[in-house]
Amino acid sequence: MPTSRTAVVTGLGAVTPYGIGVDSLWNGLLAGRSTARRITRFDPSDHAVQIACEVPGFEPTEYLPRRLARQLDPFAQYALVAAAEALGQAGLLAEADGMHWPANDQVDSRRVGVVIASGIGAIQEATDQHERLRTGGPGRVRPYLAIALPLNMAGGQVAIRHGLRGPNYSVVSACASATDAIGSALDLIRAGRADVVVAGGAEAAVNPLTIAGFAAAGALSRRNAEPARASRPFDIDRDGFVTGEGAGVVVLERPAHAAARDATVLAEVIGYGISNDAYHPTQPAPDGDGAIVALRLALDDAGLGTSDIDHINAHGTSTRLNDAAETVAVRTVFGNQTDRLPVTSTKSAIGHLLGAAGGVEAVATVMALADGVVPATLNLERRDPVCDLDVVVGEPRKQALRTALSSSFGFGGHNAVLAFQAV
Repeated sequence: MPTSRTAVVTGLGAVTPYGIGVDSLWNGLLAGRSTARRITRFDPSDHAVQIACEVPGFEPTEYLPRRLARQLDPFAQYALVAAAEALGQAGLLAEADGMHWPANDQVDSRRVGVVIASGIGAIQEATDQHERLRTGGPGRVRPYLAIALPLNMAGGQVAIRHGLRGPNYSVVSACASATDAIGSALDLIRAGRADVVVAGGAEAAVNPLTIAGFAAAGALSRRNAEPARASRPFDIDRDGFVTGEGAGVVVLERPAHAAARDATVLAEVIGYGISNDAYHPTQPAPDGDGAIVALRLALDDAGLGTSDIDHINAHGTSTRLNDAAETVAVRTVFGNQTDRLPVTSTKSAIGHLLGAAGGVEAVATVMALADGVVPATLNLERRDPVCDLDVVVGEPRKQALRTALSSSFGFGGHNAVLAFQAV
């Protein structure tokens, strides 16, 4: 039974390397299909890393008015498309004068918030306009830069398009950003500051600058000749993550508010844990200390014990240090419960969506609870002995799932964990 300490999920939206929509994401994960390919956004021939997981065939004007699409960086375009899907499923959209407005007169738009995160934001717009400045001078920089560049513009544009006048801000905590956005949305609802919050993350960082930068830092896989096998969390031969792009958005709602308008509840968000390693800009603490704190805080916040958790959607980046540290954290927290706890890494199939990763993984976690199935982790061919978790491989695993955790750990030492419960 939902309580004042929980928020219910009434809508899901996704734009991922599988395509547009939650169905595309979920069906792709269950099919175990990798989305990693040679980069098409630019010619990667001179780059050490030439692969990524791109959103295929995305034409923003199929989903957004042409003028609005032109104002936005791709990360904000993805956010708007995912948010519209989530709001539509929640029963909160209706057409009015070509715009989308809240559909139910029981919904006070002043109490509908938006928290859309990104780790990098408008990198395509920034690099495009810098090139115009460099080659053509100040007069060549387009005026839309001023509204495309700010990180908050994904959430701001969602609010403008849908008339949502409640709390609205962005969260930036590297790869934990979207998970922190959803956690912040839970906090807003618990505090009584909003009845509904559209929350998640968006990223469009398949860009020459970011690919070169992450490659220089040694974070990316260099399996250019076999991209489909490049993202391999917990495998002994893992050599880095594969960059992904897209958006994942959930609609969270105060339980009584959802009940009053007879909304369909998909799951509950019942706990949130957050911490920092305070250890290193890019490397996780080897003893998993920060992740341990976040996992325990999420459990405590949800009022759950370790034996109550049925599944973990792991951060699982396919980097040597992260997978090892995450394993230490899970084993430390769950002890002898670990061996019966199915783990999966969504990133094995769609890459690492950076600041959007936690949003997409939250969507996948809700779907896992709803369907009672854990998707398999791809490319786990030789398990690293230091990564001795019950990682689901081969075929999806059908089993009863009551509760699940979704974990995100980011550069800067940021750790965030959400606890979900089935309905």
